[in-house]
Parts: sequence; structure tokens; C-alpha cells
Amino acid sequence: MTDTYVERLPRPALARAVRTVWIHTTGDQPSVHRHLPTGGVELHAPLGGTPVLIGPLIGYWLEPLPPRSVIVGIRFLPASPPPLPVPLDELVGQRVPLGDLWGPTADRVADEIAATGDGVRAAEVLEDFLLQRYRDAYRVDRVIREAVANLMPWEHAEVRDVATHVALSSSQLRRRSLHTVGLTPKTLQRTLRFQGFLALAQAGATASGRRGADGIAGLAVDAGYTDQAHLNRECLRLTGLTPRQLLHGDLDRCACGHDHAASYQPFLRGRMDRAG
Repeated sequence: MTDTYVERLPRPALARAVRTVWIHTTGDQPSVHRHLPTGGVELHAPLGGTPVLIGPLIGYWLEPLPPRSVIVGIRFLPASPPPLPVPLDELVGQRVPLGDLWGPTADRVADEIAATGDGVRAAEVLEDFLLQRYRDAYRVDRVIREAVANLMPWEHAEVRDVATHVALSSSQLRRRSLHTVGLTPKTLQRTLRFQGFLALAQAGATASGRRGADGIAGLAVDAGYTDQAHLNRECLRLTGLTPRQLLHGDLDRCACGHDHAASYQPFLRGRMDRAG
């Protein structure tokens, strides 16, 4: 049995909140999964285990995984977390059992997921649960959602200008971002910039050639880095690895063997829209 990772886009009804639905099946040997900051939160539901919410990350996290296990995950977009009883800045870097956040309802969902015995069906159960949660209690902060859109790497915006754009002071934007996203605007912007670089690498994108060298240096500039050295420093800080190590030796396209298109195609859409 080999280790597999499959991801897909969420149902259309969840597309404004969820970035990716994924299923990770581990092989015959124990493994370690490296979780990277994405700017959003995640739900992890191991079949037969305890579902947890992973708060926003500001650095990488290594998770030991037992052999022959199946974990279903939901990766949320920044500013679009599921309804929670606490502000997100209280959950940064935390792993919280869903039962602690949503009580007996979450426990029932865990039982339903375990009963499926199948990652694909378990993902559907988790999406059903989220659809109900959003219908019952969701209130989107449209101002912060607009701010997040303007903090994407393709925008190359200064945080103070984003605050002006959404008619908030810098301090107001910071407070609302901490409450809704869990991160300051500057930290979120740095995270999204790195996610932008990963999106370009995963897609095998060609550097725009606006300035700088082709290849990795050009993609770094396209994502908003000053140069490749700037990217290298941020990659080490956020992932604990160099870009070459993270991309499994291939600096033009990630060679990890997993298809991450569901995560990165939507992320790149803003870049294509801007270029068009």
C-alpha cells in the first residue's frame, strides 16, 4: 500500500468559503506530513479518529501519521472560516477537537465519518455538515474579504493602501483581520505571497519576464518577492526547507508526485484575471 494524496474543488455551494477538499491515505509505513501556512484554517477528520480544527499557521508544523490511515481535510479560504464561537486570533497554531467548538453535533459527524469507511464518502459527509453550519450561523465580513483580495500576491499592494481602499484605518484593519482571519494583514500578505509562489511552481508556470531572470527567480518576482534570495529566506522561515527541498529538487515544477491543481488553479485565477 502506497501513500496517496488526492484533492478536489468543493461543491459550488461552498466555493466562496472552501479552497480545497483533500483525502490523504498513508502507506504501510509511518510517515510525517509537513503542514504549511495557507492563510486559512483547516478541518482534519481521520476516519475512526477525532476531527480537529487547525487554526491559522504562521510557520510549518510536522505531524506524524500512522500507517494505513485515511484523513479527510477541508482547507478554507482566508476570511471565510466556518462559524466559530471564538475569534480566530485565539486559535493561531492550535489543534482543537471539533467537539470543543460545536459540541454533540460534531461528535455525531465524527461517528458518521467513521461509519463510511471510505475517504470519498467521508468528505461528502463533512461537506454536508459544513453546508448546514454555514446556513445556520454564517455572517461574512465583506470588508475583510475585500481586503484579503487586495492582499493577494498579484496585487503588490501596501497594507496602508488596502486599509484606505476598504475605508478603514490601519489599526481598524489590523483588529478586524485578527478577529476574522487570525493574522495581521502584513502576516497574511506574506503567507499569501508564498502561496502564490507555490501556485506558480505547482502549475509549471512560466515567469512573466517583466524583470529578473527566468525560472525560479522570475517566479519569485512574479509572486512579489524582491529576488530569489528574498524567496529563499521566506521559504526557510515558513517551511523549514529551501525551495529546492520543498519542491523535491525540481525548481521549475514541484516533483512531489501529488496533483495540487484543485488548490492552486483557483488561487491563480486572480493572476490570470489581472493579466487579462
